Amino acid sequence: MKISADYSVLARTRWYEFASRFLLGGTVTALAGIIARHYGPGVGGLFLAFPAILPASATLIESHEKQRKRRAGGHGTVRGRKAAALDAVGACMGALGLLMFAFLAWQLLAALSSWMALSIPMLGWLMVSVLAWKLWHLC
Repeated sequence: MKISADYSVLARTRWYEFASRFLLGGTVTALAGIIARHYGPGVGGLFLAFPAILPASATLIESHEKQRKRRAGGHGTVRGRKAAALDAVGACMGALGLLMFAFLAWQLLAALSSWMALSIPMLGWLMVSVLAWKLWHLC
């Protein structure tokens, strides 16, 4: 499977789809800020790591897949759910990488210069995310 980007989707996306992503992402970010103010930045940061756009993108992916299937003469409910589930799997893989980034940054920020303390965690994030993707494709 080759990873690619399809930028023509941007032209087909409706304004309210962008708005719902923006609103859900902003809401999650604001809630993380409220939690951080009440419980401290360590706890708030955990909630900020939540993929803020995931709920919006999952629902939009599901509805788009249903529409495609209906145009082809089918119902599309199962196809939409499977497409949204695949998106969620990808988010989980990225979250595993994010956990590695957070752990390495936590361990290295006090010991190394800032560019090194962020470069090493970034490589850790990349390695864990790619490894998760490869393992998922083996199953």
